[in-house]
Amino acid sequence: MLRGGTSLLGIVNFVTFLVSIPILGGGIWLASRANSTDCIRFLQWPIITIGLAVMVVSLMGFAGACYRQTWLLRLYLFVMFFIVVALLFFIVFAFAVTDRGDGQVVMNRRFLEYQLSDYNGWLRNRVADPHYWATISACLRDGRACAGMRRFARNSNTGMLVPETPDMFYARDLSPIQSGCCKPPTSCAFTYLNETLWTTNPGIPTVVNDMDCRRWSNDQQTLCLQCDSCKAGVLAGIKKSWRKVAILNIVVLIILVVVYVAGCAAFRNARRIENDEAFGMARMTKSQPGRFQF
Repeated sequence: MLRGGTSLLGIVNFVTFLVSIPILGGGIWLASRANSTDCIRFLQWPIITIGLAVMVVSLMGFAGACYRQTWLLRLYLFVMFFIVVALLFFIVFAFAVTDRGDGQVVMNRRFLEYQLSDYNGWLRNRVADPHYWATISACLRDGRACAGMRRFARNSNTGMLVPETPDMFYARDLSPIQSGCCKPPTSCAFTYLNETLWTTNPGIPTVVNDMDCRRWSNDQQTLCLQCDSCKAGVLAGIKKSWRKVAILNIVVLIILVVVYVAGCAAFRNARRIENDEAFGMARMTKSQPGRFQF
């Protein structure tokens, strides 16, 4: 039966086990986006590893509290310290690599435009690497990232569904990947035919310095997947995903620190109770004198 400090340790470890669930949830959410949206498959593993470690360590500490195994409790506090440090490092890293880069507002457009030059640092170099980008672009193509671009509207006169007009398209709130990968940059001044089909406008010269205008293709398997704007859109999507998970982890980190401090206090209390019990047993043994007195 749990008593005193060990009872509190059991409660603390149960709370720690519950805290590991949202950490794992955040990692699994990133993994799901890696397979369907962001196509970045290395970001979720640190979170999943930390979540599994917290879960295993909390079960270990709970077992140590139930069976009053001091060595398990010591190991629990030791490992939990490094988990807290690792989670803190991930939070700092997540904000550091996503500190720059935001979408640019374009006149008469609701959606934002994204440029690779707005990003820098390790994550940009990672995404822009030709070998790695080949994997990302293939993932976007296989995942049909631009399949949701097509929209229809009901004609007020005939009641039939017709493709949306340019003005309707410009009023849409596109995701970063849809804006960067599924249409040409607005600076190219292409003529809208439908969401993923554009033609050059002979009356308006194409921006010479923007290589993305030349990279654009009406081939539905190519579109702007080789454009720098697409890479910037992927980076913007990563930034949004990482910031959400990092904010969740800040809350989790605060809870873990409180739980760790409570665990240390409960462990000291349990040791003090054990020492008092041992002292009391020794004192009772001495209170019973032997039969022969000298």
